[in-house]
Amino acid sequence: MALVVAQEVPTSSSMAVPHGPAGVGEARHRMREQLSRSGVSEAVVDDAVLILSELLSNACRHGRPLGRADVGEGDIRAAWRVDKAGGLTVEVTDGGGPTRPVPATPSVTARGGRGLNIISALAQEWGVRDGVSGEVTVWVIVTEGHRREDFATRVAGPSFDFADSFDDLD
Repeated sequence: MALVVAQEVPTSSSMAVPHGPAGVGEARHRMREQLSRSGVSEAVVDDAVLILSELLSNACRHGRPLGRADVGEGDIRAAWRVDKAGGLTVEVTDGGGPTRPVPATPSVTARGGRGLNIISALAQEWGVRDGVSGEVTVWVIVTEGHRREDFATRVAGPSFDFADSFDDLD
């Protein structure tokens, strides 16, 4: 006879993440584990983990830690919740920064600047909410089957056929 123990799996979670790259992996792992245990589809979990990683990286790069006036040690907050309809909301809150989160138009050779474009391609909706004391929260709603068909084009930008550049040389 096997004994089965039902485990209560939270439909929401919030955690302090160290301001810097050290906590990003731990947050991704915790999100994946909790969402998978709560029955969220693998595709939504994969998208949500990528979104969380992008949001945390942006908060560490462009925002201040919560409750602090300078960039450096401290925490930012990551949170996620599943609503009754199965939609997933992911939020990252930092202490604000000198710029507002907006999608960039990076050059083809740029090393960064694609994070919010990736989020735009994966999310049903996303936005920015200002809080007390200058806090900034970027929120994203992820649902099953919402990934845009033009995902690769939206993230990578236009493609170039370098062979066309040499056509005139013949």
